[in-house]
Amino acid sequence: MTLPRKLVTEDGQIYSGTGFGAALTEGVSAPFELVFNTSSVGYQEILTDPSYADQGVVFSYPLIGNYGWNGDDAESGGPALSAVLVREVSAAPSNFRSQKTLADAAESYSIPGLAGIDTRRLVRSIRDLGSRRAILADADIPLEACIRRIRETPVPHDAVSRVSVKEITASPASGEERLTVAAVDCGMKENMVRCLCRLGCRVIRVPWNTPAEVIASFAPDGILFSNGPGDPADVPEVAETARKLRGKLPIFGICLGHQILALSAGAKTYKMKFGHRGGNHPVKELATGRIEITSQNHSYAVDRDSVAGCGMTVTRVNLLDGTVEGLACPADRMFSVQYHPESAPGPEDSGALFDEFIRMTEAFHAEKNGHT
Repeated sequence: MTLPRKLVTEDGQIYSGTGFGAALTEGVSAPFELVFNTSSVGYQEILTDPSYADQGVVFSYPLIGNYGWNGDDAESGGPALSAVLVREVSAAPSNFRSQKTLADAAESYSIPGLAGIDTRRLVRSIRDLGSRRAILADADIPLEACIRRIRETPVPHDAVSRVSVKEITASPASGEERLTVAAVDCGMKENMVRCLCRLGCRVIRVPWNTPAEVIASFAPDGILFSNGPGDPADVPEVAETARKLRGKLPIFGICLGHQILALSAGAKTYKMKFGHRGGNHPVKELATGRIEITSQNHSYAVDRDSVAGCGMTVTRVNLLDGTVEGLACPADRMFSVQYHPESAPGPEDSGALFDEFIRMTEAFHAEKNGHT
């Protein structure tokens, strides 16, 4: 597709370019939250990450699509995001694994795209003014009609239920089985499952709203609360599940799972100005002073002041803005991180967190069974 297309923000900014990917029904897309990602690689994993549901992703890196698209690198069955916006989209990818272009993939998954815009200006606008709602439209659609569509369309609050698995599934361990982990899927990336399976875990993946009693009936050795989209306050059922399971089994929370564990303990979360999205965020582990370069994708954060008195302690902070990046309650064998140890692709500094979860889980059961 080479038709003229534009991005319109809720405050009336217009970015004109060329459309690619899916056509727009009646000339306009559904409204979405406008966010940016600073990664230079990994666009396929970003586009198939369920955490981007209802968002339009602006890539700050100027050329996207240069190594094409292949089915092996997807993080879910298909993209959940609403739009992709780039400076330049490659029409001739160079990669022996490539099966199609980014534009062809976007069209096949019904994702509209916009190329040829000043993404540097747009990213600066998001940094200065914050994330805002926006819409893609054909060039001839009036500005007033676009803004009216944004304002009249309610903000969705059911993203987790749309991207979570609908049935309970199990993935076998790679090699000898060491543990069984129940993973509460709030929009889980496939690489989380792969990471656990490689470490000898059988992973039972359950839908987001699975009650604690059902999870316990599988007799798992540990629990993982996964990443996912949207406001953690939209899924109080998951926080209640975490509250009921706390102290009974080791628990590990990642991204949205980290926020859910905080809410389950009585802490609070808040909407960030423009969130964290990219593969270069420095995080400091407070106990050791160690710095990790991390992969991140979230719009919400845990309120640090609210953590006091909830039985958890802050273990990690972001060095760019001081936000909470990790929590722990050693007495209940529970910890969480705001970033993605499975990254895929991205820095591997945090991959050892899965090992930490395995060690904690094995130690818990050894102590429970009277072994030292």
